[in-house]
Amino acid sequence: MKILKFEKELCIGCHACEEACSELYFKSSDIKKARLKITEVVDDFNIFSGCNQCGECVNVCPEGALYQAKNGVIRMKKDLCVGCMMCVGYCDDFHYHDDYVEPFKCLSCGACARKCPTGALSMIDVEVSS
Repeated sequence: MKILKFEKELCIGCHACEEACSELYFKSSDIKKARLKITEVVDDFNIFSGCNQCGECVNVCPEGALYQAKNGVIRMKKDLCVGCMMCVGYCDDFHYHDDYVEPFKCLSCGACARKCPTGALSMIDVEVSS
């Protein structure tokens, strides 16, 4: 399975990754709608928040809307999500925006890594634990 790798030393805080994500998934350049987040400098480095597809959130959802796809990515069945935000409270890698009922998270698609001008984000292969 592929997940995002973040190298904080390379991040310049330009938010190109967030723009690429929000444009791909929400057809908007609003970085508040990105499925990953770059927080401004803490201890001289930007902080990255993006899902590592660990799957711990799946059992938190009271409606069974979260599941692990065959490729290892944690996905949501939007028709089952009631917007209770249990996943958001459980995991910092879930995000929400007032324009949407359902929370959202990184799907490890790599759009952000392709737009990162410094290579701070890249896609790496990891073993899927079963």
